Amino acid sequence: MRERLPLKTVLRIDFPPDHRLGRGKIQLMELIASSGSISAAGRAMDMSYRRAWLLVDALNHMFKEPVIESQRGGKQGGGAALTTFGQELLERYRGMEQRLKDALQADLDWLDASRNSDQ
Repeated sequence: MRERLPLKTVLRIDFPPDHRLGRGKIQLMELIASSGSISAAGRAMDMSYRRAWLLVDALNHMFKEPVIESQRGGKQGGGAALTTFGQELLERYRGMEQRLKDALQADLDWLDASRNSDQ
């Protein structure tokens, strides 16, 4: 018998006309914060440096303030970090996720109890 995985909500915020903030960019931000590196964060998510850099660039253009600051290589080897705004964005997003989950928990429990047992 297969393990029955729990239901989960996914928060994605659309910024019309074509920007989105969701778990992929948020995970990238968390990995940059912990590793200090765009390339290391990208590798951890199994994506190219170019893809990671494009996501960072998109994040930095979505808001009035930058989300991530980077330094080019040199003696110190470069690196990247969340700005103060980026850290607040990350914390607020995670808070929104938790509030969404809390608000929907009774409905998720009902859905979970109502689904086929082979799922």
